[in-house]
Amino acid sequence: MIFDRLKRFSIVLEGAERDGPAAFSPGQAVSGRVVLELAAAARLGALRLRAMGAARVHWTESRSAGSSTAYTQSYSDQVEFLNHRDTLMAPPDNGEATVLQAGRHEFPFTFQLPETLATSFEGKHGSVRYWVKAKLHRPWSTVKKAKKEFTVIEPIDINTPALLAPQAGAKEKLARAWYCNRGQVSVTAKIDRKGYTPGEVIPIFAEIDNCTSRAVVPKAAIIQTQTFVARGTKKQKKSVVTSITGDPIPAGKREVWHGRALKIPPVGPSILQCRIIQVEYSLKVCVDIPGTSKLLLELPLVIGTIPLHPFGSRTSSVSSQYSVNLDWLSTIPEQLEAPPEYSAVVSSPEAEQSLAPPCRSELGDILEGPFFAYIQEFRFRPPPLYSEVIDPSGLGGLLEAGMCHR
Repeated sequence: MIFDRLKRFSIVLEGAERDGPAAFSPGQAVSGRVVLELAAAARLGALRLRAMGAARVHWTESRSAGSSTAYTQSYSDQVEFLNHRDTLMAPPDNGEATVLQAGRHEFPFTFQLPETLATSFEGKHGSVRYWVKAKLHRPWSTVKKAKKEFTVIEPIDINTPALLAPQAGAKEKLARAWYCNRGQVSVTAKIDRKGYTPGEVIPIFAEIDNCTSRAVVPKAAIIQTQTFVARGTKKQKKSVVTSITGDPIPAGKREVWHGRALKIPPVGPSILQCRIIQVEYSLKVCVDIPGTSKLLLELPLVIGTIPLHPFGSRTSSVSSQYSVNLDWLSTIPEQLEAPPEYSAVVSSPEAEQSLAPPCRSELGDILEGPFFAYIQEFRFRPPPLYSEVIDPSGLGGLLEAGMCHR
């Protein structure tokens, strides 16, 4: 039997870390080899290779058709990005099997990735996966298979005018209790740009006016929103990536944040161009108002892969001068745990109690705590910290000087 003589049948990709997937960018050539080690001579048929990549979504929803009737509705869709086939060893024209001698045999292969691909992703209701599969055929025997997954990272260069543009907004809310007006709370916030990379610090500039008769608490958080689309229906999942809490603002007082720092943890980049899966981010500035729902101000964010160039122009793109830097990527496990569902922790204004991370004693109840959603690290080493590239104090001074205060 071939399996008694087969010592090794595997796929090796160039650039892969040990026991982990290799990382590539769209348009790049993927090279590797199929390794076959035989303990003794063996008769073999064809050796075929197939490279695949696809986005898939699936979820079910229970629906009621009456007091005693219920059914489950299923939603699913798929988008294929890559489908490459190759024959590495074909059987002879006479139909006989090929005889390989004992020892190690390598069969190299190369294929080109398409220019447009979505970033690899694992979520509760969908995924974007890429892999290479080899099949070894032998007359009168089952097919031997080997599979190797690899990662694709769509480059997102934040050195573009759209992602370098400042983001700002303002909101206000009347605090009411028992139909009585207790005053107004207003917030204005600004960040220096829309695009950031993991490891950077977002300096938040904000003004919070508390014209009520009670103290309010300002907070800020980065929110990840996963959107899955199938059959015209959307399924969303939100999670709090990281958050900070400011000091309470007494009644009738104003609080000013002069570049309050919020560091971005190692999270996956935004996915914006896939038809059935999107991963988006936003910065939410929140004010806790006793006796009424929160005041929320949302500013859009894009998490990219190409960090800010310290000498680049803020008015022109330098994306043509850079390619995605994959050196900071590390191994991604086959199954990444997705962030906890946002709806499970922020189901109503009354349930929204805090954006601040819990203390160690509360970690046992993470999934039960309101407005907390801890996502698994994306397993990428982030690029250099923002503070290592640009002095935050110098940047904060420039931005603060450019801000208009009441």
